[in-house]
Amino acid sequence: MYQTVSLVRLFSALTIDNALSRCNMNNSINRLQLVKRRIEKACDTAGRDPGEVSLLAVGKRHPAEKIINLYNLGVTSFGENQLQEALDKQRELVNLKLQWHFIGNLQSNKTRAIAENFQWAQSVDRQKILLRLSKQRPASLGPLNICLQVNIDREPQKAGASPEEILQLAALCNGLDNIKLRGLMAIPRLTTDRNEQHESFRKVKTLFDTLVSEGHDIDTLSMGMSADLEAAIEEGSTMVRIGTDLFGPRES
Repeated sequence: MYQTVSLVRLFSALTIDNALSRCNMNNSINRLQLVKRRIEKACDTAGRDPGEVSLLAVGKRHPAEKIINLYNLGVTSFGENQLQEALDKQRELVNLKLQWHFIGNLQSNKTRAIAENFQWAQSVDRQKILLRLSKQRPASLGPLNICLQVNIDREPQKAGASPEEILQLAALCNGLDNIKLRGLMAIPRLTTDRNEQHESFRKVKTLFDTLVSEGHDIDTLSMGMSADLEAAIEEGSTMVRIGTDLFGPRES
């Protein structure tokens, strides 16, 4: 009798787990479809090919299960801004062919782990960080892809180099063997005013074009998140970083 009751409880628990997994997968499908539609619509408005804009899924404080769901739906690029959380997920998901981007505050004590475990570092804004990443990047992994983070609206509370400093940092990249400058990343001032969004993103694109005119071989303009991806794409973004609209509310 006891064994029968235990089996019933086990079956019930498995049934509940399976139902929750299906529910989570359905949520992932719906959210991904909505984000893709927004990207396609913004590209249509701008007269661009949706294939020009890549999707970076930002998994901060979301479990590995949700990353697996998106991976099974074709998403392979994931961004994290908390180093230890990212390393834990990488170990858990080591058998998946994922591309990892570090997008958080980049401090000196984090550079070795980032150089050794990520394919991209998108928040580089100081010479010291550039030099450390290049020195600590294992040659066997190939160059680390770099985006320079620009503080385009010159907000004192935000990370990022000034536009003038960006030009100097880009020049420095040319002499470093273990990194590859891919472009710019920006987090403009938070606003719901579409005109202000466009103004900020337009300034980033102008800086990007200046780097190209100076001979830098770059192809990535990482700008636009859940709240402003339309304006970013219309101003030339080639990569949008989406968290909440893909994963749902973050876990505390």
